[in-house]
Parts: sequence; C-alpha cells; structure tokens
Amino acid sequence: ILLWTLLGSCFLSTVFGYKPVVVVHGLFDSSADFTDLNQFINQSHPGTNVSVIDLFDRSASLLPLWKQVEGFKEAIYPIMQNSADGVNLICYSQGGLICRGILSVLPDHNVHSFISLSSPQAGQYGDTDYLKYLFPKFVKSNIYRVCYTSLGQRISICNYWNDPHHREMYVNSSDYLALLNNERPHPNSTVWKENFLRIKKLVLIGGPDDGVIMPWQSSHFGFYDDNETVVEMKYQDAFLRDLFGLKTLYARGDLEMCSVPGVQHVYWHSNETVYKTCIEKWLT
Repeated sequence: ILLWTLLGSCFLSTVFGYKPVVVVHGLFDSSADFTDLNQFINQSHPGTNVSVIDLFDRSASLLPLWKQVEGFKEAIYPIMQNSADGVNLICYSQGGLICRGILSVLPDHNVHSFISLSSPQAGQYGDTDYLKYLFPKFVKSNIYRVCYTSLGQRISICNYWNDPHHREMYVNSSDYLALLNNERPHPNSTVWKENFLRIKKLVLIGGPDDGVIMPWQSSHFGFYDDNETVVEMKYQDAFLRDLFGLKTLYARGDLEMCSVPGVQHVYWHSNETVYKTCIEKWLT
C-alpha cells in the first residue's frame, strides 16, 4: 500500500507539474515547526517536493540577516538549479525578509511565487513579548538607541527595526531593510531591483489579530507615519517611487494581498484556513 501511495504521489506530481516548495522559518523557529504546513501542501499537491530549510534555528535566528541570507542562499540555490520550471518560496515572519534578501542578490533565481507569510516587510515597531525578552530594559520608544548602532545591527531584529519617530537614523543606520528598500542609495540598487522582479507573483499574507507584527499592515508593506497612523502600501514612498519594484509588480498584476482575521502570529503556518485561502492556489 505504501509503495502504491508513493508511486501515485510521484505520478500526480509529474502530471500536474507541481513546483518544489522551499520554506524559510522565522525568529526563534526551526524546521520542526512546519510539519502541518508540509502536510497541507502534500494533501492539496501530492508529490510536491517540500524543503523546510534547517538553518539558523532558535537563538541562531538572532544572527545578522545578511549572514542568514548567505546561509539560506547556499542551501536553496541547488534546489533552484535542479528545478527547471522554477520553485515557490514560503517565507514566514523574519524569514520573509531573509527571502527578500536572497531574491535581491541572486541574479539567476527562478522563484515563481514568493509567499510572504506574516512578515514585517515594511519593518517592525511595537512592544511585543519578543522585544521584552530580547531587551528587557527597553520599550519601543527608546530601543532605537541600541538598534541604530553598529552593535545593534548585529542582531537580526534590529536589521528591520523601523522607528517612525527617527526616520533619518533608521535610513542611515539600517544595514539591511533600508538597503533592501533602496531607501539609502547604494551601488547595487538597480541590480537588486531587477533581480527581485524576476519573481512571477508576490503574495502578502497577514491579519489584524497577529499580535506580533506591528503594525500588522507591515505584512502588506503598510507602516506608521510619524504620528503612528498606518499608511497603506499604495501611499508609501517606496511604492510611489517604485524603489525596489513593488509598483511594477502591482502594475503587472503580480501582487496579491490576503488578510485573515483571528490568527495569532505563531499559528499562521499551522492554520488550514490560511493555507486554503491564501497559499494553496499559488503553488502551481
């Protein structure tokens, strides 16, 4: 029975041509946390090759994001090379920012759908349990004093800490997000934008009850202004000026947003409704 099941899965994968799926985890996670997601994929797309990359687990996820980009890139690139029809990426929480880094620096990637699952794509600014654990003596209003230093930029969460009250310090100090967003000019900005735009579909997933991503609209590239009023993606400078390709993707019809209420941050990848509503259709 097991043999026939395996043969049937291989047959379906061949017939329907399901692309391999690569999963990148988030802060303090490990590959072991994604068994439900793996199961959802193989129930809806039998025979799909799912690779949950087992790197920078738990406390190692605090390492600088560029270091993690290099490690994940080395692990993912061979999967891409062995997949002539391309691969799909599902990148959760901090992993969504790591995947953006990979897509920006890799000139010959073949990613079809980049699925960003509750990821602080526009940055993070909020008093969460994660922040209290990492910086018990600080709150959101003064953590910039740590994050916007050379020492702070050695901690992953500081790489995307975006204080709306200290924008100039963020732009000048962020070694990661400000560069990815092309908010601070750098020699690779044009090439990175071209590389990022090789994706065929960008899927942004988040929801109002997340409780960790702050504001939750950051998962949709929205963010606070200096009054801490959320400004939606279409009115953000990075979109209006098309700094790294968002506006181009939108104009192409290749940017999708999915919002699901009632989902707390740690449950996005194990919630079957989220999978069926926001992810399944893009894993072709």
